Amino acid sequence: MSEHCLQSQNSGTIAIIGRAKDTGNYEAALTRLGIPCLTTLSPSRIHSCSGMLLPGGGDITPAFFGQKNNGSKNIDTELDIIQLEAMEQALRYHKPILGICKGMQIINVFFGGTIIQHMKEAALHQYQDGDQFHDTAIVHDTFLHVLYGGSLTVNSAHHQCIGQLGQGLLLAQYASPSPVPEAVFHNRLPIYGVQWHPERLFPDGDKLLCFFHSLLL
Repeated sequence: MSEHCLQSQNSGTIAIIGRAKDTGNYEAALTRLGIPCLTTLSPSRIHSCSGMLLPGGGDITPAFFGQKNNGSKNIDTELDIIQLEAMEQALRYHKPILGICKGMQIINVFFGGTIIQHMKEAALHQYQDGDQFHDTAIVHDTFLHVLYGGSLTVNSAHHQCIGQLGQGLLLAQYASPSPVPEAVFHNRLPIYGVQWHPERLFPDGDKLLCFFHSLLL
């Protein structure tokens, strides 16, 4: 899969919007696939890149989706503001967006959706000396169905999930048997999000990263 990605995709650079101390896995995965990337906390850098990746991290400040704290932790409000501003910049410059874990939740909040701050299925999805693995069902006629078919075993490390979907977002994947949202996409824009971690799910995760790179201008 790595060789295929190197041969078939363009050389567009992906802007990773996060703190460098937390983005090493994303940088390593993209570099291994021959995809240029730039980690930055400056949304203004997005216009010079071909696409944007919102990485995983802590929980989003609950006020940004109209709630009080009810189980959120490891909050970084400054980073939340930067990532939400980066969403605005990416849309302004018509850049494709991929959100991973917290990144998917940022996308949902940006479009007016909500977050379940501590889901009842958390024990099946939280990081416990490593990722948790579980089965998922993929919605037909979605970007993930083209890549993986109707099901995929994914790796999770989260205790929150999407509640109400944001405007324009559609469900692409959900955990099985519990219906926790595992992927979304926008109905008009090149915006995609997954709750799992393709950057450390080899080789299946490479398919998603290469798909996203193929969308870059």
